Amino acid sequence: MNTPNYSLKAVEEFQSRFQKKPQVYRSPGRINLIGEHIDYNNGWVMPAGIDKETTFCFLENGNDTFRIYSINQQEQVSFTLENYSSITTSWAKFIIGVIDEFLKKGAKISAFDAVLEGNVPFGSGLSSSASLECAVAFGLNDQFDLGFSRVELAQLAQAAENNYVGVNCGIMDQFASVFSKENHVFKLDCDTLTFEYFPCDLGQYTLVLANSLVHHSLADSEYNTRRMECESALQKLGNGKKINFRDLKKAELEEYRKHLTSIEFNRIQFVLEEIDRVHEAAKALQNQDFEHLGQLLYGSHDGLQYLYEVSCPELDFMVDFARGYEGILGSRMMGGGFGGCTINLIEESLSEKFMDQLSKAYQAQFGIKPEFYPVKIGEGSSKVELESL
Repeated sequence: MNTPNYSLKAVEEFQSRFQKKPQVYRSPGRINLIGEHIDYNNGWVMPAGIDKETTFCFLENGNDTFRIYSINQQEQVSFTLENYSSITTSWAKFIIGVIDEFLKKGAKISAFDAVLEGNVPFGSGLSSSASLECAVAFGLNDQFDLGFSRVELAQLAQAAENNYVGVNCGIMDQFASVFSKENHVFKLDCDTLTFEYFPCDLGQYTLVLANSLVHHSLADSEYNTRRMECESALQKLGNGKKINFRDLKKAELEEYRKHLTSIEFNRIQFVLEEIDRVHEAAKALQNQDFEHLGQLLYGSHDGLQYLYEVSCPELDFMVDFARGYEGILGSRMMGGGFGGCTINLIEESLSEKFMDQLSKAYQAQFGIKPEFYPVKIGEGSSKVELESL
């Protein structure tokens, strides 16, 4: 699902700044219906792209200097292939990281001029970084005829964030941005990277995101710590053999407890239960059992709050407010945690009233006016034809 007016703004800025017509690419942010913190634990997740995205306009410039302008940051960076490692501008690192990964794989990339703009709210758990990385990776692959598959592009974008930006993220965000399909979620096996689409026809219900406007940087939060805690637990339970969570059984949790710290036990209990919830959610969507789907969302939040400990008072307040609200079937925090959004499954006719009342209650409690995003599920990475703008 393209947003032509939005893309047009970036195109006009490019033409004004560089006096030529660019090639235009876009890639969406994403929601994750359920399966939080499961991608790097090699389980199953259930993401979808949304109608908020990054637009990347660019064109080779025939010289040695890359010139990239961000409309959001109102800032331009310039670099060459010889000195790009000296660039410290945070938003530029996501682009340079993608270029760096292509170069490491032997790809030939020439200097280009670029303008980018995104309307994926930063720090909201909607994967603004993956949206940017995937728009750039998809565009460079297409324009320079590099021959990478969509799976390889998602992996390359993930590697850029791991290796260059320094965030030890899993594959889900980039995979969702590249592979999204309009009006569908998909169940992704993060170990094998096989997936299955499920129609997301919610009938009288809709998905509304509530942004706490409590911002976080994953690199500075305990995201990486959670990953290390899970890896430590698996090492202990593997007893010298490399295992992952699909080798463990929820029925044997009490046996596992003997070998782990209390924190490690809580982490693996959450992961095993969350993986079960993903499979249950797929069945609920197939059966259009939205009440059960909503209960799974609440169960996910409880685990994230008490077992995985990545929630925060603001997110807990939003979910607790939703629990007592007529017409809401389920709610949970979404994303890395420590801020960002909740995702709410709500009767569409009540969504405006809910947003208004939650906004007032949240402001009274925290002195912050939250933002709300009714979600439409859209297409993954694509080229935007200028004639359509």
